[in-house]
Amino acid sequence: MRFSERIGQRKTKVDIQIDYIDEGLQNSLWNLILKFIIEPLRKERYWKYSELEYFIESLWFNHFKEPLDEIPSSTIDIKSLLRSRFYSWDYLEIYDLIDFIARTEQQYLPFDKDIYISNCNSILKKELSGYRFVNNQLAPITNEIEINEIEKALSNSLENNYRGVHIHLSEALKKLSDKNNPDYRNSIKESISAVESVCQQITGDKNSELGKTLKKLKQILPIHGALEQGFKKLYGYTSDGDGIRHAMMEEDNLDQEDALYMLISCSSFTNYLISKANKLGIEIIK
Repeated sequence: MRFSERIGQRKTKVDIQIDYIDEGLQNSLWNLILKFIIEPLRKERYWKYSELEYFIESLWFNHFKEPLDEIPSSTIDIKSLLRSRFYSWDYLEIYDLIDFIARTEQQYLPFDKDIYISNCNSILKKELSGYRFVNNQLAPITNEIEINEIEKALSNSLENNYRGVHIHLSEALKKLSDKNNPDYRNSIKESISAVESVCQQITGDKNSELGKTLKKLKQILPIHGALEQGFKKLYGYTSDGDGIRHAMMEEDNLDQEDALYMLISCSSFTNYLISKANKLGIEIIK
């Protein structure tokens, strides 16, 4: 995260790729096409004699919806054509092709489709794509509204003097977004700490843990009981029975989806509490 973003002078951008594909993700997905489609195809000089004869025909007939007699006969020419199209497409067209391969029947593919899908998901996860394969179909794991909620929480917290909230959310995002060494366990810790921080500032009690501050908060703000209970349960998820924070969170059991869910949920809740406190004119400790 840039210095200007950390101090709130520039809006923090949540770099989860929803409506675009950056160069790193595009190149990685093309490498998958090379591995699973192009290399098997180029074992033969002409696609009509290759293991992918049905796939190529189906690709033109069902996906591109173009005349079959316009398919280049040479496998080298097919590779050149696919590469040219792939690097001219927008993100939706690229995902359309990735998804089409996964939906092709196994009997018409010279590779294990489950391995292809697993490889795709590994790349989508590492490159912070907002999509994953679920039941062999590409599906969104987040949306623009949820991403905006995170960005809004980062801005809201600074504009309204909840600096601790901003620091925790920034760290949660940083640990989640690290492509080389993501730290999901501590991202979750920072997200729930942001909620704890906003509760402490509104109640004026900077020493109480989240469970206790939620009780005090309910006396100050008209919070629905279900919301209170929901965050008590989330807090319990990040604590053990003795209230020792995060001791029960085993790293092996946590994934990007867990950390993203917590960041979105905690961002939304902090936005809600800040808005409520502002409407009631509550003086917060800084």
